[in-house]
Amino acid sequence: MKLRILLADDHQMFREAIRILLEREPHLEVVAETGDGLEVLRLVRETSPQIVCLDIEMPGLNGIEIMRRLSGCCPQVKVIGLSIFSDPRYVLDMMNAGASAYVTKAAAGAELLRAIDAVSRGQAYFCPDATNAIKDAVTSRAEPAGAKLGNRERQVLKLVAEGHTSAQIAERLGIVSATVEVHRRNIMRKLDMHSVAELTRYAIRNGLVSSS
Repeated sequence: MKLRILLADDHQMFREAIRILLEREPHLEVVAETGDGLEVLRLVRETSPQIVCLDIEMPGLNGIEIMRRLSGCCPQVKVIGLSIFSDPRYVLDMMNAGASAYVTKAAAGAELLRAIDAVSRGQAYFCPDATNAIKDAVTSRAEPAGAKLGNRERQVLKLVAEGHTSAQIAERLGIVSATVEVHRRNIMRKLDMHSVAELTRYAIRNGLVSSS
């Protein structure tokens, strides 16, 4: 029997990319999708998904409030929180509201499939970005911005600095272009940089690429 999944994310390109990813798996079925937080509860009642992949920042009704309402009316439905942020506040708020897993959008792909597998077996799951963020918060380590880049972000940064397009990076890393764009936005936000030129200089200074 296929696992029934509902996708709730207001970024259409990201949602479509995730749907394509999930539909490649023979044991998964996307039964509904929406970009409106107010639609989630209705769609859950109408389509009876087993798992909801839920963006935290949704128009109409945010993911935290949706999660609280789902916990009250549909406790059998498992929720995987999705967010562009790995900030421990987001992770803990979502888990406290009743989510079973948390995956950053930058890690979506293989990590989302791992989360779905874990949740379907009754286990909780945190992607590495979320786990590291929580560890950092607990130990209160103060690190420079560059040290906060994850392994995948460093891979993307290196390829961006080498002049590769998002489509080329996606092909090289085996991910979708929408995920590459999420990585790029996260890298720029973390490093407080706003252009490819700035990213390239940073990559050279930190030995990710050669200056020659």
